Amino acid sequence: MSKASVYLVGAGPGDPKLITLRGLEAIQRADVVVYDRLANPRLLRHMKPGAEKIFVGKLPDKHMLKQEEINQLLVDLALQGKTVTRLKGGDPSVFGRVGEEAELLAEHGIRYEIVPGITSAIAVPAYAGIPVTHRDFTSSFSIVTGHEYKNKTYSNVNWPNLAQASGTLIFLMGVANLETICKSLVEGGKPADTPVALIRWGTWMEQETLTGTLTDIVEKVRAAGFQSPAVTIVGQVVKLREKLAWFETKPLFGRRILVTRARSQASELVVQIEELGGEAVEFPVIRTQPSSRPEAQQARDAALNRLGSFDWIVFTSVNGVDAFFERLKELRVDIRAMAGARLVAVGPKTAAALEARGLLVEAIPPVFQGDALLESLAPQLKAGERVLLATADIARTYLPDKMREMGLDVTKIDIYENVLETEGGDEIVDFLRKGQLHIVTFTSSSTVTNLLEALKRLGVESPLELLQGCKIACIGPMTAQTAEKAGLKVDYLAKEATVDALVQSLYA
Repeated sequence: MSKASVYLVGAGPGDPKLITLRGLEAIQRADVVVYDRLANPRLLRHMKPGAEKIFVGKLPDKHMLKQEEINQLLVDLALQGKTVTRLKGGDPSVFGRVGEEAELLAEHGIRYEIVPGITSAIAVPAYAGIPVTHRDFTSSFSIVTGHEYKNKTYSNVNWPNLAQASGTLIFLMGVANLETICKSLVEGGKPADTPVALIRWGTWMEQETLTGTLTDIVEKVRAAGFQSPAVTIVGQVVKLREKLAWFETKPLFGRRILVTRARSQASELVVQIEELGGEAVEFPVIRTQPSSRPEAQQARDAALNRLGSFDWIVFTSVNGVDAFFERLKELRVDIRAMAGARLVAVGPKTAAALEARGLLVEAIPPVFQGDALLESLAPQLKAGERVLLATADIARTYLPDKMREMGLDVTKIDIYENVLETEGGDEIVDFLRKGQLHIVTFTSSSTVTNLLEALKRLGVESPLELLQGCKIACIGPMTAQTAEKAGLKVDYLAKEATVDALVQSLYA
């Protein structure tokens, strides 16, 4: 057999966290990922650099490629010596036509592996609060295709037997044939008042559930304009939804939230948003890097090389802490040189970054405001003391100026700089133009200015106009002030400079 490999992977029902570990490994190993619309595109972020992605479509009314063409595409790619991952929604063995793909690969002597996924037949009802079995209602279920080949002259579905079955009936891809399904079940003897639920885009942020009975569900679907992709559940377990619905009741359910924070700091915010039912979309408009200006580099290194001369060292961010100690290492400056200095951290996260290195701080002002910081330090500061202020290149001069007025000897260094980032911005612009972004979060003034500039560089003539349909959330009054000066209306304000406070402001 060929040394090339093809992974036939079930991507799960939509929520990207429902993919299996083996499926994730296959995405990470692939030279090419061949995917369709029911596989969440956020999974493609796990592809290795330089890997190719090929969209093969499959919409209800048209196909980008026919199944036979997809089969041949997998063979052709593998014969080129590439590792291929075929990413399919749900489980590939449940109406995923994985057998046809595997057959052709086997005929060409190509190694392949079928990686099961969580089928939408079970996961989607669970996300709608409908377990497919329950001891009070049924101990069995059947999974049935909602559509068959159009050129068939007979149906493989035994409707009378299916109608008489006591278990839950689950139809996949059946919205277009819903009237036929309901009619056939009733004609086969299923009571007309049997509960029915349709769940559209189950486990996705767009999840929508419609309930009724075999008698009225078709009319309800028409009235609501309910469209595929959807899973249809027929049976008494549907009654449990009213009591057990959990996903759609989360406080941030149905909201797609933009996270503009630098990727190295975004994870906590992303996790909290998703735990509360929202969908976090990352667009890190800031990337931090060491100062690039020669004069800033020279001043920074000069200060670090006389680290032992300072009485106070002030850190204003986690980025500043990381950049500070990375540069010390590069300069071969022993950390013990700062043993005589007292440390100040602005905010608990900055303090935690220092304490993780075994360093305790003297003060932790809650927000980076010059007056608040000076007020908290004033009783401890003495005229003539030497202060090293390690900040970003765009930090204001207000704080060092005020410190000098107090008689302090202040050295301000640009320990790092913020760089505008636009990678992945095309997806964000598309979301905005379609009205599919609901909240934009800003965690610093630079995220505000960088987002507006990034949108301009991505071809948006009026970023403010494009953002009009979004709610704006800011950490701290300084960030909110920058947003308002730029022309944005701030809807949510976290007065404390913490991720917890920002997230709570979104649903308080």
